[in-house]
Amino acid sequence: MDRRALHAALVEARIPGGYYWIEGVHEPVPTPPDFLFVRRGGDGGWETGAFERGTHEVLAHHPDEAAACAHLLSLLV
Repeated sequence: MDRRALHAALVEARIPGGYYWIEGVHEPVPTPPDFLFVRRGGDGGWETGAFERGTHEVLAHHPDEAAACAHLLSLLV
């Protein structure tokens, strides 16, 4: 699963768009106060985490986009 497929799965599952942020695919404006995210990590891998109180908290590091997307999907569905 890539980021576009993840977004489609979340839309199909009727998860509100303000609950998540997917780098380059779904970046709500204005930015919600709290949400879960998937993004590229600084080490070339991928990260999933939570944005709360103005801070990104990384929950997990993943070797590839597919693993990160699967993790975010499991957190939201």
